[in-house]
Amino acid sequence: MASRRKKKAQAQLEEQGYVSRSQAQMIWQAFRRHRVGNVGTVIVLLFLLVAIFAQYIGPMSFSYQSRKHPFAPPTTVHWRDDDGSLSRPYVYATTRAIDRTTYAAIFTEDISKKYYIRFFVTGGSQHNLFGFIPTTGHLFAARADDGTEAPVFLLGTDMLGRDMFTRCLVGSWVSLAVGPLVILIAFPLGILLGGISGYYGGGVDMFIQRVCEVFLAIPGLPILMAMGAALRGFGLSAMMVFFGVIVSLAIISWGGFARVIRGQVLAIREMDFVTAASAAGASDLRIIVRHITPNITSYLIVSATLQIPGMMLTEAALSFLGYGIQEPMTSWGQLLNAATNIGAMELHPWILIPGAFIVVAVLAFNFMGDALRDAVDPYSIL
Repeated sequence: MASRRKKKAQAQLEEQGYVSRSQAQMIWQAFRRHRVGNVGTVIVLLFLLVAIFAQYIGPMSFSYQSRKHPFAPPTTVHWRDDDGSLSRPYVYATTRAIDRTTYAAIFTEDISKKYYIRFFVTGGSQHNLFGFIPTTGHLFAARADDGTEAPVFLLGTDMLGRDMFTRCLVGSWVSLAVGPLVILIAFPLGILLGGISGYYGGGVDMFIQRVCEVFLAIPGLPILMAMGAALRGFGLSAMMVFFGVIVSLAIISWGGFARVIRGQVLAIREMDFVTAASAAGASDLRIIVRHITPNITSYLIVSATLQIPGMMLTEAALSFLGYGIQEPMTSWGQLLNAATNIGAMELHPWILIPGAFIVVAVLAFNFMGDALRDAVDPYSIL
């Protein structure tokens, strides 16, 4: 009977122009109204999709070295035949020569044969799709009508002749994974210690806050550089160095987050519903889990979204300086390490392209975080 009355009242409100929506629906509606945030979210999802299929999209293995093409410029894709008519996209094979005057490398196209761009091809370098499905398929390759192939370097090559396009795609694995992995370590630690500090107060609060201040006083970049150098000095594998960087970033970042959580819990524990739950005999654990944590969930989501680009930039700076991700692994920051050579940067400007990936990804995450922050703000939801 009560359910029927509720449905009838809701139908009457809808007839009068009033629509009943849950909090999740209101947040989603507010998020959708944020146009810039929607663009950022689409870009983030696109980056994640590209990262999943990175080795399939890339025309060759990210570690393959074409000794005949060191610092080769981006391959020119042609769209017109010799008579000017439109054609299927094709490329020419390139040959490397040395200028006898300047001793600079010159790449010239061999126009005697056309290599047409073909999609969904097989027979290239073997890789593991999704990490466990071996395949030789690739999204595209350049093949002539007689079956011979020519390398396609959409973003040029590095000093060892490795394809920058494929390496940028594979580098997204590390650059996009750093932020979430750091958050998985730092956030539980910050929530636990910050929550205990804010809920119990007193001597416990004093001790935990002094510990937080010790970690906040640590100079981030110098310590990360020292730990990166130490990890390399121990002769650890590239994967172990990567996880060492993740743990290092989490150690220096959890303190500030714990202090913010403490402030949130301090404000919530004095509210009437917490006092009522305590008076009703609820345990401290139940109050924290059922009453306090749900009220800081929106902040946790927004903070995580906004923390990711900061972690990406820190990892990029660390790898750029040579103290972060090491070969054979790669990241956008590690790819930018070649730009520390002014001569190489001047002669081969395409080695700066990984920086564009960093800028676009950081902006996209910031846009998405701003939209999410506005959406969960109770004073902005209409």
